[in-house]
Amino acid sequence: MLPDTAIEKKTTFDPQKARRDFPLLKQTAYGKPLIYFDNAATSQKPQMVIDELTKYYTEYNANIHRGVHYLSQKASQEFDDVRVKAQQFINAQSQKEIVFVRGTTEAINLVASSYGRKNISAGDEIIISAMEHHSNIVPWQMLCEEKKVVLKVIPMNDNGELLIDEFEKLISPKTKFIAVVHISNSLGTINPVKQIIVKAHQHNIPVLVDGAQSVVHTPVDVQELDCDFFAFSGHKMFGPTGIGCLYGKLHLLEDMPPYQGGGEMIHSVSFAKTTYNEVPFKFEAGTPNIADVIALGTAFDYIQSLNRKAIADYESELTEYASAKLKDIESIRLIGTAKEKASVVSFIIEGVNALDAGMYLDTMGIAVRTGHHCTEPVMDRFKIPGTIRASFLFYNTKEEIDVMVEGVKKAIALLKKKN
Repeated sequence: MLPDTAIEKKTTFDPQKARRDFPLLKQTAYGKPLIYFDNAATSQKPQMVIDELTKYYTEYNANIHRGVHYLSQKASQEFDDVRVKAQQFINAQSQKEIVFVRGTTEAINLVASSYGRKNISAGDEIIISAMEHHSNIVPWQMLCEEKKVVLKVIPMNDNGELLIDEFEKLISPKTKFIAVVHISNSLGTINPVKQIIVKAHQHNIPVLVDGAQSVVHTPVDVQELDCDFFAFSGHKMFGPTGIGCLYGKLHLLEDMPPYQGGGEMIHSVSFAKTTYNEVPFKFEAGTPNIADVIALGTAFDYIQSLNRKAIADYESELTEYASAKLKDIESIRLIGTAKEKASVVSFIIEGVNALDAGMYLDTMGIAVRTGHHCTEPVMDRFKIPGTIRASFLFYNTKEEIDVMVEGVKKAIALLKKKN
């Protein structure tokens, strides 16, 4: 059964109706109504996703692809159906192009380890951007150290926008791979990934897109983007933690060696030789995260039931509203003011430690994130230790933003006195 918000397809978006789908939003924190503005870290879960997890464990808990009995057959079918849903969700050409992983981080590590070790050699170059999450920096650094490869970085301007002209100058005959974030988790910048992919493919360079922040905010079509790899996590798009997907073009996945060894990824095993399974199973060693894959399928259903255009418009409204309100406060400096932005507002308060401000807001029931947000190079670029980040989804409201803004004002008055 689809949630109340399914009827939003033909009506104006109503956040109050959406909130009813998320049980956690009804609770209080320190006796005050919970205001959850940490959605870039993880989204809350609709009841239908929570119910699906319970249903698996109570009705058909069994291992998959091995048993001939009813429970195993039922679990296997439910699991396999999700691969088709994932294919449709990002419009991959084949369900074989969908590999289940623990999340975006594992997806990127898989590509760096499997594709990278086979295809990138000493003296080659890899390009990433200045606003990457650590998950899209460290795996490539590890590969560079191992293979004696050069890592190049696309710079950004003071608004938090990539300098595409400079990117084009970085490309050389030695460039063998490009990895870039779709939407920045710390700045909210929506990067021109299609433009980057077109330019890269003119030089026959494959591109991986980190879509951890984008799939929940905007429809993604990997065939239209023409990216070679696309990675995303379930927990940021209303699904469980510990599950995500890697999309890879079929011919690339087929040519890549396995990432891990064990059960499921094999075709046959002898002490003399092991032959490997076909893709995507070649990359899915061992018993998979069955329950969370199935619940991820329900998260796909939930998102597909919504009017995504209305949601995108509403979330853009929230972002602009929060930015304008915060900008009016004298001590505040916004970090990340790109023209193309998603639902993230990051800021610092002059003379106030971000952690102290975040802890004060917490006493008011307001959950924001403080620190470097796993993007330390971004903070270095702006010469700051970290920011206060408020990140929104469609179940947030302007009224909640008003409460946060008043809380920030109180934090400034209190904490500046202490300093």
